[in-house]
Amino acid sequence: MAAIAVHRFAQSITCHAWSPDHSMVAFCPNSNEVHIYRLLQDKWEKVHVLQKHDQIVSGIDWSARSNRIVTASHDRNSYVWNFEGTEWVPTLVILRLNRAALCVQWSPKENKFAVGSGAKLYAITSKRITVFTAVKNGFFQGFKNRFFFGFKFGEQIVQLDLSFSWAFGVKWSPSGNTLAYVGHNSMIYFVDDVGPSPLAQSVAFQDLPLCDVLFVSERMVIGVGYDCSPMVFAADERGIWSFIRFLGERKIASSGSTYGSQFSEAFVKLYGQSKHVVSNDAVEPSRSRGGIHENCISCIVPLRQPGISTVPRFSTSGLDGKVVIWDLENQADLSVYL
Repeated sequence: MAAIAVHRFAQSITCHAWSPDHSMVAFCPNSNEVHIYRLLQDKWEKVHVLQKHDQIVSGIDWSARSNRIVTASHDRNSYVWNFEGTEWVPTLVILRLNRAALCVQWSPKENKFAVGSGAKLYAITSKRITVFTAVKNGFFQGFKNRFFFGFKFGEQIVQLDLSFSWAFGVKWSPSGNTLAYVGHNSMIYFVDDVGPSPLAQSVAFQDLPLCDVLFVSERMVIGVGYDCSPMVFAADERGIWSFIRFLGERKIASSGSTYGSQFSEAFVKLYGQSKHVVSNDAVEPSRSRGGIHENCISCIVPLRQPGISTVPRFSTSGLDGKVVIWDLENQADLSVYL
C-alpha cells in the first residue's frame, strides 16, 4: 500500500509542516496554536506548543537549512520562530493585511517568505486564475520558463479560465513549464507554455472537488481534497494528462442513484423531518469511502530528499486529525511516471 505511516494527532488538523530531518512535525489542531511532536522510540510525543496567534493558524512552513518556522493566521499576522536553547522564540511580522492570511512559504534562500491572503487582489470566487511575475533579474537562474523574464516584477502575465467555479489550489511543476490548478467544479487543469498563447488541458472526474495539488515529478500530480483519498494524475509520452487511480483504495463506481449523494441523503432526511416524519429508513446511508483519511484532506506537503528532483514521498493531513505519509516508490504502476 502507498500509505506507509498513519498518525492521529488531533480531532482536526488545518495544516502541517516537517522539520528538515523529518523527525518532528508541526501542525495546527484547527485552533490558534501550533503543536510540535517529535518521534521518540517509535512513539510521537508533544514537545512544544507555539502560542501567539489570536485566530486559526492557516499556514506553516519549516525552513530546511535555517531550521526556522513561519506561521500565518486568520488574525492577519505572521510569526517567525527561532529555536534558542530549549524554546521557540517568536518574532512578530506585521503584514498590513485587511483580510486573513491563508498560506505561507519560505523562499528558496530562506531569507524571505511569501504570504497568500484574502486581501485586495483576487478572491477564490473570481472564477479565474491570474499569473503574475515575481522573477527579478539575477534570481532563479535555474528556472526554465524564460518567457517570464520579459515582464516587470508584479506584472500580470495571463488570466486562465476556471469554468465559472471557485479556485482552490495552484502549483508549478519542478521545471516551471507546467501549471496545474483545481477548482470547485471537480476538474483539474494543466497549462503548458504559460503566456499569451498557453496550451491548456482539463481532466474532469466524477468525484468531489480537489483542494490542492502537488507535482511529484514533471509527469505526475497528486490531488487531494473533499474525497478523502489522494488522486493520481499523469501525463503520457504525448503529454496528455489523465486520471490514473486513487491512493489507499480502489474505488468502485456506484450507481447513479447513490453516487456521491451525501447532499441528497441529507436533503431527503431534512425534508422528511420538515414533514413531521420521525425517521426515514428508506434512505440508503452514504457508503464508507474506505480510504485512509476519514474526512477532507486539507494539506499536502512534499517530503523532499537532498539531490533528488522528484518527490516520491509526501504527507497529507485532514479534518480527521490524521497525518499520513505516502510512498510511491513501491507502486509499480506509478514508477514509470517518477
